[in-house]
Amino acid sequence: MADPGIASVPGKRKTFVPLENNPEVFSHLIHQLGVSPELGFYDIYSIDDPELLAFIPRPVYALIFICPSDTYHKTRESDDGSMPEYDGSGDMEPVIWFKQTIGHACGLIGLLHAVSNGAREYIQSGSDLEKILQDAIPLKPLARADVLYNSQALESAHSSAAQMGDTTAPAPEEENHQHFLTFVKGKDGHLWEMDGGWKGPLDRGELGIDDDALSEKALQAGVRRFLAQTAGELQFSIVALAPGLD
Repeated sequence: MADPGIASVPGKRKTFVPLENNPEVFSHLIHQLGVSPELGFYDIYSIDDPELLAFIPRPVYALIFICPSDTYHKTRESDDGSMPEYDGSGDMEPVIWFKQTIGHACGLIGLLHAVSNGAREYIQSGSDLEKILQDAIPLKPLARADVLYNSQALESAHSSAAQMGDTTAPAPEEENHQHFLTFVKGKDGHLWEMDGGWKGPLDRGELGIDDDALSEKALQAGVRRFLAQTAGELQFSIVALAPGLD
């Protein structure tokens, strides 16, 4: 029986059902892959209201920013499109970056960027995700992307999560106009913008020793750049990866 969460047409790339923008869906997916239930995702309703920010457990290991295509492309215009394709590999990378080769998998790639960089200590020993990272980290980006493309464990976890949520899951072949970006603090203490559809990870500058991904310095270098292009529209979401999920 065909998996409703996967479209596989001969001669075309594998395509997933887009994930619903929902912290419960995101948390389910990473727990399926072997991330500790002590870690989860939380909606951020304001980055300016101290009372609302106080509800987010700290430290925040990663932020996932979801925005429509026009906001994404307007912000990308200020980035250096001539930068070379990233070619890093191995344990010495400040962050591990995944190139997206699966259609409609930007949500999955965003989640992988979050847990693989910001919170690797929460990945349980012997889990599917630990095995995926062990196989992927030594490889160059294209070979690393193949590990994800060919992973049955990743496909199964994503399919399970894609059928969850409050809305009817779209068909894999339907168009998706949202972009998922992840902001993490790398091993070098810098804020990194992770986008599997770009040429590589983007270094957004050094953070203070006590700054997490939701610190004002991180917000200024990351999410606020995109918010400046929304023209007052509210078609975006911010989700935090943090400890404390029951």
